[in-house]
Amino acid sequence: SLVVLPTPLGATGLATCYDLRFPEMFRRLLDSGSETFLIASGWPALRIEHWAVLNRARAIEDQCWVVACNGAGTHNGVMLGGRSVVVDPRGTVVAEAGSDEEILFVDVDTAIVHEWRRAFPVLADRRL
Repeated sequence: SLVVLPTPLGATGLATCYDLRFPEMFRRLLDSGSETFLIASGWPALRIEHWAVLNRARAIEDQCWVVACNGAGTHNGVMLGGRSVVVDPRGTVVAEAGSDEEILFVDVDTAIVHEWRRAFPVLADRRL
């Protein structure tokens, strides 16, 4: 079930790492009012470039903030990729961790979501 909660990051849709591969899920979170997607992850280092691309894609196509937290180190014998990231609604990476544990500090301004959606109203042109 999809979850969108009011948080200091605005209306926040919750997701996990595997969910990144399903853009239709993020579109439903968007339709439920999301301004930010918060993604908890255990993404393996082997496919870390997918992680980077998919986080930016979800931000760009839904015009939302993406705050994606990935594990670092080894879990159950799998090397995790780290590279937690914050992406703005235009797809710009505003902060990115390395492959080790790291804390990121970012001011997430949800007004940017609405400004960008007004400036580039692509979501109104969706057709399915």
